[in-house]
Amino acid sequence: MLTPRKTLILVAAFVACVGVTAPVQAADIPAPGEIVMSPNIQHVTNVPKPEALTDINTDLAFQGDYAYVGNYSGFSIYDIKNPKRASLVSSVVCPGGQMDVSVYGDLLFGSVDSSRNNDSCSSTGQSATVKESWEGIRIFDVSNKATPTYIKSVETNCGSHTHTLVPDRRRQNVYIYISSYGPSDTFPDCKTPHDLISIIKVPLRNPAAASVIATPNLFPDGGYPGVQLPYPNGKSATSGCHDITAYPEKGIAAGACMGEGILLDIRDPERPKVTATVRDEVNFAFWHSATFNNEGTKVIFTDELGGGTRATCNEAIGPNRGANAYYDIVGGQLQFRSYFKIARHQADTENCVAHNGSLIPVKGRDIMVQAWYQGGISVVDFTDSANPQEIAYFERGPDETAGPLFGGVWSAYYYNGYIYGSDFHQGLDVLKINDWRTNKANGVKMRSLNAQTQASYPERGHGHW
Repeated sequence: MLTPRKTLILVAAFVACVGVTAPVQAADIPAPGEIVMSPNIQHVTNVPKPEALTDINTDLAFQGDYAYVGNYSGFSIYDIKNPKRASLVSSVVCPGGQMDVSVYGDLLFGSVDSSRNNDSCSSTGQSATVKESWEGIRIFDVSNKATPTYIKSVETNCGSHTHTLVPDRRRQNVYIYISSYGPSDTFPDCKTPHDLISIIKVPLRNPAAASVIATPNLFPDGGYPGVQLPYPNGKSATSGCHDITAYPEKGIAAGACMGEGILLDIRDPERPKVTATVRDEVNFAFWHSATFNNEGTKVIFTDELGGGTRATCNEAIGPNRGANAYYDIVGGQLQFRSYFKIARHQADTENCVAHNGSLIPVKGRDIMVQAWYQGGISVVDFTDSANPQEIAYFERGPDETAGPLFGGVWSAYYYNGYIYGSDFHQGLDVLKINDWRTNKANGVKMRSLNAQTQASYPERGHGHW
């Protein structure tokens, strides 16, 4: 008789052979903390979350031999020169969620979407109804990885839930597109309607002069009004954007803006223009993030059904909600092709939904690695955007560290031969995929990776991404 673990191994072998994931029944859910994975994935190492940071890990960025991991309590820097021996270099305690991070040159940018009594690293929470409250972007000098220095803050409307870097063509400035939402007429600095993004200009020779230079209105018609129904049937109204992914060399960006997805012309980074809009009034509840394929001819949008705190990876919710949606860009417009959602059903105590990921740089194929909170990490080939196929996965059993529905992998990105996952509680995971569809990516070496600032794969050698 097969044990649940052996059943999972056989399912994984089937996946590796045919590239299709069969649903796993409730009896096959791994034990709490147990790791299961497809045969073409290796768990290289785990670096536990540093004790200094008492909250959950969030987003990741990379530069050279270093990984930067955000945390609601601050951020950490890891040495990944030898990924098998990845190690903590330093942690900065500077509370203010989410602290999603990106890195450019010697600068680290962190998003704060948590109303604080001031902009310092010793700040405490304070209601956004207080005019003097602060939220926005923090800027650090990370030239010395052991002792980063806080150099500047910039306040923005409604704070900064996430942000996107857009370097100018002459590399003299970097623009930061600030995505935020959640306005209220009781908030002096974040009133309704909030149909805008904020743009910060950072002069690279004088980052202390960074400031907001524009707040373009992306939804002059007010955007999608939403559907006011209880979970899981409600649809978010558009009142800002959650995520924007830029592809600067192609002059385009894609925005996931709560109630809809958009394409932007960013050839003039100070004046982005919406060129296409798409809505899904059947299955999408909350447009969360966007990723282009390498050619810039497709966009993957994700639906964060339940806000990342619900058990959506089960039979009751089904395969089309809390999923990825694949769109081809045809004649400048977005044309829907398909949905994808991991088929491995999770326990009712496991929060699971489509979340942050990045491309694996394989010329001629479209392959993405992606986090699914407690659904783990999934690798999907979407070369045929009408028929995406999972080709590898990694996951743990239910995480009971902080109670139900509060754990898992926030972001999973591919960088220089390895997959890195930022786990809420368990720290930094390093994985290695060995698959004929992805092995060519081992020869692509990037100097940096900010997942929301895409660049085309280098033909050979090193390149920015």
